[in-house]
Amino acid sequence: MPRITAATNAAQRAETQRRILTAFGELLFTHGLPGLTMTDVARHAGVGRTAVYNYYADMEQLLIAYALDETERFIVDLRDSLAALENPVDRLALYVRAQVEDLSRRHLPPGPAMAAVLSPGSFAKLADHVGDLNVLLQDILQDGVEQGYLPDTDVAQLARLIHGTLSASAARRNRTPDGETPPPPASDVELPRASELHAAPEVHAAPEVHTALEVHTAQTVRFIQLGAGARFDDAGRPVRLESPAHDALAS
Repeated sequence: MPRITAATNAAQRAETQRRILTAFGELLFTHGLPGLTMTDVARHAGVGRTAVYNYYADMEQLLIAYALDETERFIVDLRDSLAALENPVDRLALYVRAQVEDLSRRHLPPGPAMAAVLSPGSFAKLADHVGDLNVLLQDILQDGVEQGYLPDTDVAQLARLIHGTLSASAARRNRTPDGETPPPPASDVELPRASELHAAPEVHAAPEVHTALEVHTAQTVRFIQLGAGARFDDAGRPVRLESPAHDALAS
């Protein structure tokens, strides 16, 4: 009979926990959170309900564990992808695209809706963890300002507006039947308009897209880039602004 070691037990526990979190995520995607039970998760994971309760006392603990796990993995992958890009406007596009795709895949209640289903302590824990994303976005925006691709602005406020746009857009899309492309996000959160900062650049057509999500993502990316004050040349490449902030840095 093979000897069962502590390492083996730890690996088995980790595998069971991963199966539970994966099953929970799949059920969130297919059924949503309302009405979801621990029994549903156990059945979908192929484990006993007691096994689920061994790790998570209730649905709130399971939800927060899933959200933290997904956010951690998302941040690691996103950092790796961002490191391959030099231009801050391109990095902003990658950040927004990754967020839109992740929010559409996870089907977690966004923003205020999460606060409605979590206790204040759990929501604060999640907010602290998601704060890493806010710092990441602020760093991208600050690089854009310092390198002259974005106008001088309060990057902390702009980051909050961008995240508000993304959350509101995801909430609306999840309410849209049959995966139809939702209207542009401008009506949800008013970012600074590019026309108020500089002459609005011509928006060139994105490469051919084949799904409603891709159309929605391309629209959201360009809306946020323009709202942040980015400008583009005739080929659609980001260009530096003629701005006092950039001139001061260059001198």
